[in-house]
Amino acid sequence: MSLLEVIALTADDARAAQDGGADRLEVVADMAADGLTPDPDVVAAVRRVTTLPIRVMLRANAGFGTSASELDRLRGAAADLAEAGADGFVFGFLEPSGHVDAVATGKLATDAAPLPWTFHRALDHAADPVQAWGVVRGLGGGLDTVLTAGSPRGVDTGVDVLVRRAAENRDAAGMIMAGGGLRRKHVALLAAAGIGAFHVGTAVRPDGAWDAPVDPALVREWRSLVSAATG
Repeated sequence: MSLLEVIALTADDARAAQDGGADRLEVVADMAADGLTPDPDVVAAVRRVTTLPIRVMLRANAGFGTSASELDRLRGAAADLAEAGADGFVFGFLEPSGHVDAVATGKLATDAAPLPWTFHRALDHAADPVQAWGVVRGLGGGLDTVLTAGSPRGVDTGVDVLVRRAAENRDAAGMIMAGGGLRRKHVALLAAAGIGAFHVGTAVRPDGAWDAPVDPALVREWRSLVSAATG
């Protein structure tokens, strides 16, 4: 079973992603900061134009840590975003030391329940990625996806890490969603390793620009690529 997740910034992006054959949306704001929490009104607008599952980013700053006040705001936002139409969330935090902040992440997971969630690419920026991978896999509480490139520099650099993680066992492979500089050439290699979930943003926008809208034709090309590799 395969999954193609597309980043949507607007309702128009969401409609185009669905028209192109995407399986799920990640709704975010401010990609200049690599994705922050969007306004509930944006999520509601997305919900009106698509039947696709919607995962919404819960992140208050461009880093991977969070303060107590930010976490409180995010915990409140989770309820508002669920009411607006979110089917799940995307979040995850690191401590100042660079280790996974299981306490903050766990608190937000509790508030997100019973909706599922994705641990985002904070994993790739951990001080000890091997140790962090083990911690993240044990978080539970609705976690069903880990978005990772295998490296802070992107899939080009981290593809071998993803392959090794997927080789651990079927459950590990099933949690990985490859994303972050994902290129078409990576899909067959990752699929052969057992990874079936793929995440794209600029790859489905003309000229790879965030200020360009999602192009359904590009989504369709990625959908065909993923289906062929995982079928």
